[in-house]
Amino acid sequence: MSSYAEIARRGFEAAARGDYDALAAILDPEVRWHGGDPDAEGACLGRGQALAWMRGREARGAGPFPELVEVLESGERVAVIMRHAPTPDDPQARLVANLATFRDGLVVEMVHYFDAEDARAALLTS
Repeated sequence: MSSYAEIARRGFEAAARGDYDALAAILDPEVRWHGGDPDAEGACLGRGQALAWMRGREARGAGPFPELVEVLESGERVAVIMRHAPTPDDPQARLVANLATFRDGLVVEMVHYFDAEDARAALLTS
């Protein structure tokens, strides 16, 4: 059986190459993906919304796909640390993260952190 960190790494790689079928296979049908408030505008509720958001990345002008920096695991939670490429609007190569919670081998929640250190801290306090 794969570790949750390995599953998260494969999911990141699938998303980076646009393999949404592979990504769908690791997402719970009721997955929640948000920036800290699952009820906030823009939060993805369910696999369909999460995949639609990923598919719309280019249309939103999101720039190049982030570089995977590190994957950290603690129990059923995994922090995926990424580096965004600098852009004219954001000249810093920022480290951001998604903190994924797994249940029965599937991601049930992803929380996006605009600062990777906040995700690390949340992972360690769980």
